[in-house]
Amino acid sequence: MISKDSMTIRTRFAPSPTGLLHIGNARAALFNFLFTRHHGGKFLLRIEDTDRERSTQEAIEVIFAGLKWMGITPDEEPVFQSSREARHREVALDLLKKGLAYKCFCTPEELKEMRESALKEGKPPRYNGLWRDRDPSDAPAGAPYVIRIKAPREGETIITDLVQGEVRVANAELDDMILLRSDGTPTYQHAVVVDDHDMGITHVLRGDDHLTNTFRQTMIYSAMGWDLPHFGHLPLIHGPDGAKLSKRHGASSVMEFCNIGYLPEALCNYLLRLGWGHGDVEILSREEQIQLFDIDGVGRSASRMDYAKLEHFNAVWLRQTDNTRLTNDVMERFKNLKDVQADETTRLRVKTLMPELKERARTLVELAENASFLARRTPLPFTQKAEKILTPEARLMLCELAKDLADLEPFTCEAIDATLRQFAEKHGYKLGQIAQPLRAAVTGSHSSPGIDATLHALGRDETLARLGALHDS
Repeated sequence: MISKDSMTIRTRFAPSPTGLLHIGNARAALFNFLFTRHHGGKFLLRIEDTDRERSTQEAIEVIFAGLKWMGITPDEEPVFQSSREARHREVALDLLKKGLAYKCFCTPEELKEMRESALKEGKPPRYNGLWRDRDPSDAPAGAPYVIRIKAPREGETIITDLVQGEVRVANAELDDMILLRSDGTPTYQHAVVVDDHDMGITHVLRGDDHLTNTFRQTMIYSAMGWDLPHFGHLPLIHGPDGAKLSKRHGASSVMEFCNIGYLPEALCNYLLRLGWGHGDVEILSREEQIQLFDIDGVGRSASRMDYAKLEHFNAVWLRQTDNTRLTNDVMERFKNLKDVQADETTRLRVKTLMPELKERARTLVELAENASFLARRTPLPFTQKAEKILTPEARLMLCELAKDLADLEPFTCEAIDATLRQFAEKHGYKLGQIAQPLRAAVTGSHSSPGIDATLHALGRDETLARLGALHDS
Protein backbone atom coordinates (compact mmCIF):
# COMPACT_ATOMS: atom_id res chain seq x y z
CA MET A 1 0.00 0.00 0.00
CA ILE A 2 1.27 3.46 -0.89
CA SER A 3 0.74 6.40 1.38
CA LYS A 4 -1.27 9.04 -0.42
CA ASP A 5 0.83 11.68 1.30
CA SER A 6 4.19 10.25 0.24
CA MET A 7 4.28 11.44 -3.37
CA THR A 8 2.25 12.75 -6.26
CA ILE A 9 1.72 9.62 -8.31
CA ARG A 10 2.07 9.92 -12.06
CA THR A 11 1.33 6.95 -14.29
CA ARG A 12 1.13 6.56 -18.04
CA PHE A 13 -0.43 4.39 -20.69
CA ALA A 14 1.92 4.17 -23.66
CA PRO A 15 0.48 2.20 -26.60
CA SER A 16 2.08 1.84 -30.02
CA PRO A 17 -0.31 2.92 -32.81
CA THR A 18 0.36 -0.07 -35.03
CA GLY A 19 -2.99 -1.85 -34.83
CA LEU A 20 -6.13 -2.25 -32.75
CA LEU A 21 -6.35 -1.46 -29.03
CA HIS A 22 -5.98 -4.98 -27.67
CA ILE A 23 -7.96 -5.97 -24.59
CA GLY A 24 -4.75 -6.65 -22.64
CA ASN A 25 -3.52 -3.11 -23.28
CA ALA A 26 -6.96 -1.78 -22.40
CA ARG A 27 -6.81 -3.51 -19.02
CA ALA A 28 -3.35 -2.03 -18.41
CA ALA A 29 -4.79 1.42 -19.18
CA LEU A 30 -7.69 0.77 -16.80
CA PHE A 31 -5.42 -0.39 -13.97
CA ASN A 32 -3.16 2.65 -14.40
CA PHE A 33 -6.17 4.96 -14.46
CA LEU A 34 -7.84 3.46 -11.37
CA PHE A 35 -4.57 3.27 -9.44
CA THR A 36 -3.85 6.93 -10.17
CA ARG A 37 -7.36 8.09 -9.32
CA HIS A 38 -7.31 6.06 -6.09
CA HIS A 39 -4.16 7.88 -4.98
CA GLY A 40 -5.15 11.31 -6.29
CA GLY A 41 -2.39 11.43 -8.90
CA LYS A 42 -2.11 12.15 -12.63
CA PHE A 43 -2.78 9.68 -15.43
CA LEU A 44 -0.96 10.43 -18.71
CA LEU A 45 -1.13 9.12 -22.27
CA ARG A 46 1.89 8.71 -24.52
CA ILE A 47 1.63 7.54 -28.11
CA GLU A 48 4.79 5.57 -28.93
CA ASP A 49 4.84 6.27 -32.65
CA THR A 50 8.56 6.02 -33.39
CA ASP A 51 7.97 3.02 -35.67
CA ARG A 52 7.28 5.19 -38.71
CA GLU A 53 6.54 2.30 -41.06
CA ARG A 54 3.90 0.64 -38.91
CA SER A 55 2.40 3.59 -37.00
CA THR A 56 -0.74 5.03 -38.59
CA GLN A 57 -3.08 7.93 -37.90
CA GLU A 58 -5.97 5.48 -38.09
CA ALA A 59 -4.49 3.43 -35.24
CA ILE A 60 -3.99 6.58 -33.18
CA GLU A 61 -7.67 7.46 -33.64
CA VAL A 62 -8.63 3.92 -32.62
CA ILE A 63 -6.66 4.33 -29.37
CA PHE A 64 -8.32 7.67 -28.62
CA ALA A 65 -11.78 6.29 -29.44
CA GLY A 66 -11.27 3.18 -27.33
CA LEU A 67 -10.10 5.07 -24.28
CA LYS A 68 -12.91 7.61 -24.61
CA TRP A 69 -15.47 4.81 -24.90
CA MET A 70 -14.05 3.20 -21.75
CA GLY A 71 -14.23 6.49 -19.86
CA ILE A 72 -10.44 6.64 -19.40
CA THR A 73 -9.37 10.26 -19.71
CA PRO A 74 -5.75 11.49 -19.43
CA ASP A 75 -5.08 14.44 -17.16
CA GLU A 76 -2.74 16.15 -19.62
CA GLU A 77 -2.48 16.43 -23.39
CA PRO A 78 -1.16 13.25 -25.04
CA VAL A 79 2.57 13.09 -25.69
CA PHE A 80 3.72 11.83 -29.09
CA GLN A 81 7.05 10.07 -28.79
CA SER A 82 8.06 10.93 -32.36
CA SER A 83 8.11 14.63 -31.43
CA ARG A 84 10.82 14.01 -28.83
CA GLU A 85 13.59 12.48 -30.96
CA ALA A 86 15.91 15.47 -30.42
CA ARG A 87 15.69 14.91 -26.67
CA HIS A 88 16.33 11.17 -27.07
CA ARG A 89 19.47 11.93 -29.10
CA GLU A 90 20.58 14.51 -26.54
CA VAL A 91 20.56 11.93 -23.74
CA ALA A 92 22.34 9.30 -25.84
CA LEU A 93 25.06 11.78 -26.81
CA ASP A 94 25.40 12.81 -23.18
CA LEU A 95 26.05 9.19 -22.22
CA LEU A 96 28.55 8.94 -25.08
CA LYS A 97 30.36 12.06 -23.84
CA LYS A 98 30.53 10.65 -20.30
CA GLY A 99 32.04 7.40 -21.55
CA LEU A 100 28.96 5.42 -20.51
CA ALA A 101 28.06 4.65 -24.11
CA TYR A 102 30.12 4.11 -27.25
CA LYS A 103 30.01 4.03 -31.02
CA CYS A 104 29.69 0.60 -32.58
CA PHE A 105 30.72 0.26 -36.22
CA CYS A 106 29.81 -3.42 -36.67
CA THR A 107 28.50 -4.33 -40.11
CA PRO A 108 25.37 -6.47 -40.56
CA GLU A 109 27.61 -9.32 -41.65
CA GLU A 110 29.72 -9.09 -38.48
CA LEU A 111 26.62 -9.07 -36.28
CA LYS A 112 25.27 -12.11 -38.09
CA GLU A 113 28.56 -13.94 -37.57
CA MET A 114 28.49 -13.06 -33.84
CA ARG A 115 25.00 -14.51 -33.44
CA GLU A 116 25.84 -17.69 -35.31
CA SER A 117 29.05 -18.18 -33.35
CA ALA A 118 27.29 -17.69 -30.02
CA LEU A 119 24.60 -20.21 -30.97
CA LYS A 120 27.23 -22.78 -31.91
CA GLU A 121 28.77 -22.34 -28.46
CA GLY A 122 25.38 -22.74 -26.81
CA LYS A 123 25.23 -19.09 -25.76
CA PRO A 124 22.46 -16.50 -26.29
CA PRO A 125 22.86 -14.75 -29.68
CA ARG A 126 23.96 -11.41 -28.28
CA TYR A 127 26.36 -8.67 -29.32
CA ASN A 128 29.81 -9.46 -27.93
CA GLY A 129 31.03 -5.92 -27.16
CA LEU A 130 33.46 -5.77 -30.08
CA TRP A 131 33.63 -1.96 -30.16
CA ARG A 132 33.13 -1.38 -26.42
CA ASP A 133 36.78 -0.51 -25.75
CA ARG A 134 38.08 0.16 -29.25
CA ASP A 135 39.05 3.57 -30.55
CA PRO A 136 36.46 4.90 -33.03
CA SER A 137 39.36 5.96 -35.23
CA ASP A 138 39.86 2.27 -36.03
CA ALA A 139 36.71 2.38 -38.14
CA PRO A 140 36.81 3.31 -41.82
CA ALA A 141 36.19 7.00 -42.52
CA GLY A 142 32.48 7.76 -42.81
CA ALA A 143 31.42 4.28 -41.69
CA PRO A 144 27.90 4.16 -40.22
CA TYR A 145 27.61 3.44 -36.50
CA VAL A 146 25.10 2.96 -33.72
CA ILE A 147 25.43 4.15 -30.15
CA ARG A 148 25.37 1.41 -27.53
CA ILE A 149 25.24 1.69 -23.75
CA LYS A 150 27.94 0.05 -21.66
CA ALA A 151 26.04 -2.60 -19.75
CA PRO A 152 27.34 -3.57 -16.28
CA ARG A 153 29.22 -6.86 -16.39
CA GLU A 154 29.49 -7.68 -12.70
CA GLY A 155 26.86 -8.33 -10.04
CA GLU A 156 23.11 -8.39 -10.59
CA THR A 157 20.18 -6.09 -11.11
CA ILE A 158 17.29 -6.38 -8.64
CA ILE A 159 13.78 -5.11 -9.28
CA THR A 160 11.29 -4.96 -6.42
CA ASP A 161 8.16 -5.36 -8.47
CA LEU A 162 4.80 -4.23 -7.08
CA VAL A 163 3.12 -7.34 -8.49
CA GLN A 164 5.80 -9.98 -9.06
CA GLY A 165 7.84 -9.29 -5.92
CA GLU A 166 11.64 -9.28 -5.99
CA VAL A 167 13.07 -10.28 -9.37
CA ARG A 168 16.81 -10.65 -10.11
CA VAL A 169 18.96 -10.98 -13.20
CA ALA A 170 22.71 -11.43 -13.48
CA ASN A 171 24.26 -8.43 -15.22
CA ALA A 172 26.33 -10.79 -17.33
CA GLU A 173 23.09 -11.65 -19.11
CA LEU A 174 22.58 -8.05 -20.24
CA ASP A 175 24.15 -6.90 -23.50
CA ASP A 176 25.26 -3.49 -24.67
CA MET A 177 21.94 -2.53 -26.20
CA ILE A 178 21.57 0.08 -28.90
CA LEU A 179 20.38 3.57 -27.87
CA LEU A 180 20.58 5.29 -31.28
CA ARG A 181 20.38 3.55 -34.63
CA SER A 182 22.73 4.38 -37.47
CA ASP A 183 20.20 6.88 -38.86
CA GLY A 184 20.14 8.72 -35.53
CA THR A 185 16.69 7.53 -34.46
CA PRO A 186 16.23 6.21 -30.91
CA THR A 187 15.36 2.63 -30.07
CA TYR A 188 12.21 1.80 -28.13
CA GLN A 189 14.17 0.87 -24.99
CA HIS A 190 15.95 4.22 -24.91
CA ALA A 191 13.02 6.47 -25.83
CA VAL A 192 10.76 4.92 -23.19
CA VAL A 193 13.20 5.67 -20.38
CA VAL A 194 13.84 9.26 -21.44
CA ASP A 195 10.13 9.94 -21.85
CA ASP A 196 9.16 8.35 -18.53
CA HIS A 197 11.84 10.39 -16.74
CA ASP A 198 10.93 13.67 -18.41
CA MET A 199 7.20 13.11 -17.83
CA GLY A 200 7.85 12.53 -14.14
CA ILE A 201 6.40 9.02 -14.18
CA THR A 202 6.53 7.54 -10.68
CA HIS A 203 4.86 4.19 -11.40
CA VAL A 204 5.12 2.04 -14.53
CA LEU A 205 2.32 -0.52 -14.62
CA ARG A 206 2.46 -2.69 -17.74
CA GLY A 207 2.24 -6.28 -18.94
CA ASP A 208 4.71 -8.80 -17.56
CA ASP A 209 5.95 -9.41 -21.10
CA HIS A 210 7.91 -6.18 -20.49
CA LEU A 211 9.77 -7.55 -17.47
CA THR A 212 12.94 -8.32 -19.46
CA ASN A 213 12.74 -4.83 -20.96
CA THR A 214 12.73 -3.36 -17.46
CA PHE A 215 16.12 -4.87 -16.62
CA ARG A 216 17.59 -3.39 -19.80
CA GLN A 217 15.96 0.00 -19.21
CA THR A 218 17.33 0.26 -15.67
CA MET A 219 20.81 0.54 -17.23
CA ILE A 220 19.85 3.91 -18.69
CA TYR A 221 18.34 5.15 -15.44
CA SER A 222 21.49 4.13 -13.60
CA ALA A 223 23.87 5.64 -16.17
CA MET A 224 21.99 8.97 -16.12
CA GLY A 225 21.72 9.01 -12.32
CA TRP A 226 17.93 9.12 -12.51
CA ASP A 227 15.59 7.67 -9.89
CA LEU A 228 13.87 4.47 -10.94
CA PRO A 229 10.08 4.56 -11.05
CA HIS A 230 8.18 1.85 -9.20
CA PHE A 231 7.46 -1.03 -11.56
CA GLY A 232 4.44 -3.30 -11.52
CA HIS A 233 4.24 -6.01 -14.18
CA LEU A 234 0.69 -7.20 -14.77
CA PRO A 235 -0.02 -10.82 -15.74
CA LEU A 236 -1.25 -11.29 -19.29
CA ILE A 237 -4.74 -12.23 -20.43
CA HIS A 238 -4.95 -15.61 -22.16
CA GLY A 239 -7.74 -17.24 -24.11
CA PRO A 240 -10.17 -19.66 -22.44
CA ASP A 241 -7.83 -22.52 -23.44
CA GLY A 242 -4.81 -20.93 -21.80
CA ALA A 243 -3.18 -19.99 -25.12
CA LYS A 244 -2.32 -16.43 -26.15
CA LEU A 245 -5.53 -14.48 -26.65
CA SER A 246 -6.30 -14.08 -30.35
CA LYS A 247 -9.16 -13.60 -32.80
CA ARG A 248 -9.83 -17.34 -32.88
CA HIS A 249 -11.07 -17.06 -29.28
CA GLY A 250 -13.50 -14.25 -30.17
CA ALA A 251 -13.32 -10.47 -29.90
CA SER A 252 -9.93 -9.30 -28.63
CA SER A 253 -9.90 -5.52 -29.20
CA VAL A 254 -11.83 -2.78 -27.44
CA MET A 255 -13.83 -1.49 -30.40
CA GLU A 256 -14.77 -5.05 -31.39
CA PHE A 257 -16.46 -5.43 -28.02
CA CYS A 258 -18.17 -2.09 -28.58
CA ASN A 259 -19.40 -3.09 -32.02
CA ILE A 260 -20.82 -6.43 -30.91
CA GLY A 261 -22.87 -4.80 -28.21
CA TYR A 262 -21.02 -4.59 -24.92
CA LEU A 263 -21.39 -1.63 -22.60
CA PRO A 264 -18.15 0.09 -21.58
CA GLU A 265 -19.18 -0.20 -17.92
CA ALA A 266 -19.53 -3.96 -18.30
CA LEU A 267 -16.23 -4.44 -20.12
CA CYS A 268 -14.31 -2.27 -17.63
CA ASN A 269 -15.98 -3.99 -14.69
CA TYR A 270 -15.09 -7.40 -16.12
CA LEU A 271 -11.49 -6.44 -16.95
CA LEU A 272 -11.05 -5.10 -13.43
CA ARG A 273 -12.16 -8.42 -11.94
CA LEU A 274 -9.90 -10.27 -14.39
CA GLY A 275 -6.76 -10.38 -12.29
CA TRP A 276 -7.84 -8.20 -9.35
CA GLY A 277 -10.16 -9.12 -6.53
CA HIS A 278 -12.02 -7.64 -3.61
CA GLY A 279 -13.72 -10.46 -1.76
CA ASP A 280 -16.83 -11.76 -3.48
CA VAL A 281 -17.89 -8.36 -4.80
CA GLU A 282 -18.19 -8.41 -8.61
CA ILE A 283 -20.40 -5.58 -9.89
CA LEU A 284 -18.70 -2.28 -9.12
CA SER A 285 -19.42 1.25 -10.31
CA ARG A 286 -16.54 3.43 -11.49
CA GLU A 287 -16.67 5.32 -8.19
CA GLU A 288 -16.45 2.07 -6.24
CA GLN A 289 -13.61 0.86 -8.45
CA ILE A 290 -11.59 4.00 -7.74
CA GLN A 291 -12.28 3.73 -4.03
CA LEU A 292 -11.25 0.07 -3.78
CA PHE A 293 -8.56 -0.50 -6.40
CA ASP A 294 -4.93 -0.70 -5.43
CA ILE A 295 -2.03 -2.56 -6.96
CA ASP A 296 -1.62 -4.95 -4.05
CA GLY A 297 -4.86 -6.64 -5.06
CA VAL A 298 -3.47 -7.72 -8.46
CA GLY A 299 -2.62 -11.41 -8.72
CA ARG A 300 0.58 -12.84 -10.19
CA SER A 301 -0.95 -15.49 -12.44
CA ALA A 302 -2.17 -15.04 -16.00
CA SER A 303 -5.94 -14.64 -16.40
CA ARG A 304 -8.19 -16.53 -18.79
CA MET A 305 -10.79 -14.67 -20.80
CA ASP A 306 -14.28 -15.95 -19.97
CA TYR A 307 -16.67 -14.65 -22.62
CA ALA A 308 -19.71 -16.18 -20.91
CA LYS A 309 -18.93 -14.31 -17.69
CA LEU A 310 -18.40 -11.09 -19.62
CA GLU A 311 -21.82 -11.58 -21.20
CA HIS A 312 -23.29 -12.04 -17.72
CA PHE A 313 -21.68 -8.79 -16.58
CA ASN A 314 -23.09 -7.07 -19.64
CA ALA A 315 -26.61 -8.33 -18.95
CA VAL A 316 -26.40 -7.03 -15.38
CA TRP A 317 -25.20 -3.62 -16.55
CA LEU A 318 -27.87 -3.48 -19.26
CA ARG A 319 -30.58 -3.79 -16.64
CA GLN A 320 -29.02 -0.89 -14.71
CA THR A 321 -28.57 1.42 -17.70
CA ASP A 322 -30.74 4.45 -18.40
CA ASN A 323 -33.59 3.71 -20.85
CA THR A 324 -32.97 6.81 -22.96
CA ARG A 325 -29.33 5.91 -23.48
CA LEU A 326 -30.27 2.36 -24.50
CA THR A 327 -32.97 3.66 -26.82
CA ASN A 328 -30.46 5.94 -28.55
CA ASP A 329 -28.09 3.02 -29.02
CA VAL A 330 -30.85 0.81 -30.45
CA MET A 331 -31.86 3.55 -32.88
CA GLU A 332 -28.25 3.81 -34.08
CA ARG A 333 -28.05 0.05 -34.57
CA PHE A 334 -31.31 0.07 -36.53
CA LYS A 335 -29.34 1.86 -39.25
CA ASN A 336 -27.53 -1.43 -39.90
CA LEU A 337 -30.71 -3.55 -40.01
CA LYS A 338 -32.79 -4.13 -43.11
CA ASP A 339 -36.48 -3.31 -43.47
CA VAL A 340 -36.77 -1.18 -40.33
CA GLN A 341 -37.95 2.39 -40.07
CA ALA A 342 -35.97 4.39 -37.50
CA ASP A 343 -38.27 7.40 -37.10
CA GLU A 344 -39.61 9.21 -34.03
CA THR A 345 -42.62 6.90 -33.84
CA THR A 346 -40.27 3.95 -33.59
CA ARG A 347 -38.13 5.75 -31.00
CA LEU A 348 -41.18 6.29 -28.79
CA ARG A 349 -42.14 2.64 -29.05
CA VAL A 350 -38.65 1.44 -28.21
CA LYS A 351 -38.34 3.75 -25.22
CA THR A 352 -41.77 2.69 -23.95
CA LEU A 353 -40.89 -1.00 -24.09
CA MET A 354 -37.24 -0.60 -23.00
CA PRO A 355 -37.80 -1.51 -19.31
CA GLU A 356 -39.00 -4.95 -20.45
CA LEU A 357 -36.65 -5.32 -23.43
CA LYS A 358 -33.47 -4.80 -21.43
CA GLU A 359 -34.45 -7.51 -18.95
CA ARG A 360 -34.28 -10.08 -21.75
CA ALA A 361 -31.09 -9.04 -23.58
CA ARG A 362 -27.43 -9.85 -22.99
CA THR A 363 -25.86 -7.44 -25.50
CA LEU A 364 -26.84 -4.25 -27.28
CA VAL A 365 -26.92 -6.11 -30.58
CA GLU A 366 -29.38 -8.60 -29.11
CA LEU A 367 -31.37 -5.72 -27.63
CA ALA A 368 -31.68 -4.07 -31.05
CA GLU A 369 -32.67 -7.33 -32.71
CA ASN A 370 -35.30 -7.99 -30.03
CA ALA A 371 -36.68 -4.47 -30.48
CA SER A 372 -36.64 -4.54 -34.29
CA PHE A 373 -40.28 -5.64 -34.57
CA LEU A 374 -41.23 -2.22 -33.22
CA ALA A 375 -39.65 -0.62 -36.28
CA ARG A 376 -41.11 -2.88 -38.95
CA ARG A 377 -44.09 -2.03 -41.11
CA THR A 378 -46.88 -4.31 -42.21
CA PRO A 379 -46.92 -6.86 -43.61
CA LEU A 380 -44.54 -8.29 -41.03
CA PRO A 381 -42.08 -11.05 -41.81
CA PHE A 382 -42.89 -14.15 -39.73
CA THR A 383 -40.53 -16.72 -38.32
CA GLN A 384 -41.31 -20.38 -38.93
CA LYS A 385 -42.48 -20.77 -35.33
CA ALA A 386 -44.74 -17.74 -35.67
CA GLU A 387 -46.24 -19.12 -38.90
CA LYS A 388 -46.93 -22.41 -37.15
CA ILE A 389 -48.69 -20.63 -34.28
CA LEU A 390 -50.88 -18.58 -36.61
CA THR A 391 -53.28 -21.35 -37.64
CA PRO A 392 -56.57 -20.50 -39.43
CA GLU A 393 -58.36 -20.95 -36.10
CA ALA A 394 -55.95 -18.62 -34.34
CA ARG A 395 -56.41 -15.97 -37.03
CA LEU A 396 -60.20 -16.11 -36.61
CA MET A 397 -59.82 -15.75 -32.86
CA LEU A 398 -57.55 -12.70 -33.30
CA CYS A 399 -60.11 -11.15 -35.63
CA GLU A 400 -62.67 -11.29 -32.82
CA LEU A 401 -60.15 -10.04 -30.25
CA ALA A 402 -59.34 -7.04 -32.46
CA LYS A 403 -62.93 -5.84 -32.03
CA ASP A 404 -62.53 -5.72 -28.25
CA LEU A 405 -59.14 -4.00 -28.50
CA ALA A 406 -60.54 -1.41 -30.91
CA ASP A 407 -62.91 -0.15 -28.24
CA LEU A 408 -60.27 -0.05 -25.49
CA GLU A 409 -59.66 3.37 -23.96
CA PRO A 410 -57.13 4.14 -22.53
CA PHE A 411 -54.79 1.65 -24.22
CA THR A 412 -52.69 0.94 -21.13
CA CYS A 413 -50.97 -2.23 -19.93
CA GLU A 414 -53.54 -2.69 -17.19
CA ALA A 415 -56.50 -2.20 -19.53
CA ILE A 416 -54.98 -4.53 -22.16
CA ASP A 417 -54.36 -7.25 -19.58
CA ALA A 418 -57.93 -6.97 -18.27
CA THR A 419 -59.36 -7.12 -21.81
CA LEU A 420 -57.38 -10.25 -22.69
CA ARG A 421 -58.48 -11.98 -19.51
CA GLN A 422 -62.13 -11.08 -20.10
CA PHE A 423 -61.90 -12.31 -23.70
CA ALA A 424 -60.36 -15.59 -22.54
CA GLU A 425 -63.05 -16.16 -19.93
CA LYS A 426 -65.85 -15.24 -22.34
CA HIS A 427 -64.67 -17.64 -25.08
CA GLY A 428 -63.33 -20.44 -22.90
CA TYR A 429 -59.62 -19.98 -23.66
CA LYS A 430 -56.60 -20.13 -21.43
CA LEU A 431 -54.65 -16.87 -21.45
CA GLY A 432 -51.68 -18.51 -23.16
CA GLN A 433 -53.91 -19.67 -26.02
CA ILE A 434 -54.57 -16.00 -26.76
CA ALA A 435 -51.20 -14.47 -25.91
CA GLN A 436 -49.09 -16.71 -28.14
CA PRO A 437 -50.99 -16.13 -31.41
CA LEU A 438 -51.37 -12.45 -30.53
CA ARG A 439 -47.61 -12.16 -29.95
CA ALA A 440 -46.85 -13.90 -33.24
CA ALA A 441 -49.25 -11.63 -35.11
CA VAL A 442 -47.90 -8.32 -33.82
CA THR A 443 -44.17 -9.15 -33.55
CA GLY A 444 -43.62 -11.83 -36.21
CA SER A 445 -41.95 -14.00 -33.59
CA HIS A 446 -42.81 -16.44 -30.82
CA SER A 447 -41.04 -14.43 -28.11
CA SER A 448 -41.25 -10.87 -26.83
CA PRO A 449 -41.71 -9.01 -23.55
CA GLY A 450 -45.09 -9.36 -21.83
CA ILE A 451 -47.90 -9.13 -24.36
CA ASP A 452 -49.66 -6.29 -22.53
CA ALA A 453 -46.46 -4.19 -22.50
CA THR A 454 -45.80 -5.09 -26.15
CA LEU A 455 -49.23 -3.94 -27.32
CA HIS A 456 -48.99 -0.80 -25.20
CA ALA A 457 -45.66 0.11 -26.83
CA LEU A 458 -47.08 -0.46 -30.33
CA GLY A 459 -50.18 1.55 -29.55
CA ARG A 460 -53.76 0.73 -30.48
CA ASP A 461 -53.63 1.88 -34.11
CA GLU A 462 -50.49 -0.12 -34.94
CA THR A 463 -51.74 -3.16 -33.03
CA LEU A 464 -55.01 -3.14 -34.98
CA ALA A 465 -53.15 -2.56 -38.26
CA ARG A 466 -50.95 -5.59 -37.64
CA LEU A 467 -53.91 -7.76 -36.68
CA GLY A 468 -55.80 -6.53 -39.74
CA ALA A 469 -52.87 -7.40 -41.99
CA LEU A 470 -53.32 -11.07 -41.05
CA HIS A 471 -56.39 -11.25 -43.29
CA ASP A 472 -54.54 -9.73 -46.22
CA SER A 473 -51.69 -12.26 -46.09
